[in-house]
Amino acid sequence: MLPETLLVSAPGKVILHGEHAVVHGKVALAEALNLRTFLRMRPHKDGKVRLVLPNLETSREWDVSKLQLLHASFLDSGEPTAPTTEQVEKLKAFAGFMTGSSERECLAVLAFLYLYLFICRKHRPLPSMDIVVWSELPTGAGLGSSAAYSVCLAAALLASCEEIMNRLKEGATSARWNEDELNLINRWAFLGEKVIHGNPSGVDNSVSTWGGALRFQKGNISSLQRIPVLKILLTNTKVPRSTKALVASVKDRLAKFPEIMNPLLVSIDAISQECERVLGVMAATPTPEQYMVLEELIDMNQHHLNAIGVGHSSLDRLCQVTAAHGLHSKLTGAGGGGCGFTLLRPGLDQSVVEAIKQALTSCGFECWETTIGGPGVSLHSEASLKANVLQALNSL
Repeated sequence: MLPETLLVSAPGKVILHGEHAVVHGKVALAEALNLRTFLRMRPHKDGKVRLVLPNLETSREWDVSKLQLLHASFLDSGEPTAPTTEQVEKLKAFAGFMTGSSERECLAVLAFLYLYLFICRKHRPLPSMDIVVWSELPTGAGLGSSAAYSVCLAAALLASCEEIMNRLKEGATSARWNEDELNLINRWAFLGEKVIHGNPSGVDNSVSTWGGALRFQKGNISSLQRIPVLKILLTNTKVPRSTKALVASVKDRLAKFPEIMNPLLVSIDAISQECERVLGVMAATPTPEQYMVLEELIDMNQHHLNAIGVGHSSLDRLCQVTAAHGLHSKLTGAGGGGCGFTLLRPGLDQSVVEAIKQALTSCGFECWETTIGGPGVSLHSEASLKANVLQALNSL
């Protein structure tokens, strides 16, 4: 075990273009969102493992000796490729989740137990530690909150067990891991996502691990090497929706109207690829004309998403409010409510942004002024974290 406290963070994600079309083999572009999940790990020797999740109002504690028995009962197999139903049910019984607990709390705790037992399995006895995880990301909004959680857990556990290096040098405020270490973090985080979601695509944990922007098509994920950091206004309409139901509705409409839907999906694919091209040439010196192209692509894709049936009146209202101030918005994620983003051009007067935020708040929405395209999972010094983050992480 490492002697010092570990502070780790990982970003959420925004889908720029390609949602729903990606299910049908088209290109999707996703970027790291500068709303992050933060983790503090303190190793100790009191024979306890404590997990505190302030966002879920959850606090759990286990004896290492009991975790050791659970570990011996079914985790002495080889390298895991996916959690089995039997393993998840045993973890659920061990954690006492038969009745009376929220699904989000249950899944978050199960993901932690799974990653802790497997990543730390070579240690005898298993390590004692306190972990607090707090997030700026709303849960269930399609912004990759569970992936950021899994990435933070994987990185911290791997570092504490010295599977990856603690690369934060004395006096530095933050640090990143190398490519091999990031690959290892991502692989374990994907297993955590499988505990939570069953059959995730791998996009969310990949964006959270590497940051920047990723291109996703037919199961292949690749990084966009040179992209600008874009400023956005992110809006949560707070309208609940079912991703599964929305995906199914697009599939049904495709079967019913193939000659209409197929061209729409092809057009969404072309929008994604044009956005990828423009982002590539914007990295050095972005121009107003390039921002105008991005705005046109946002408008076109939002109309397409309405046409394929995943729009919502709340998202229409978001687009109307921002358009009244000359800005451009689209949904991000499944649609049917959920979240949307608005591109903020360089040099935009802050009074315009504040007016939009006030108007959207009056609609009952929640807004964040933030950026996309920033770093993935990172180590931090305590001095580099904001006061509200430190306050939340000091809740243990």
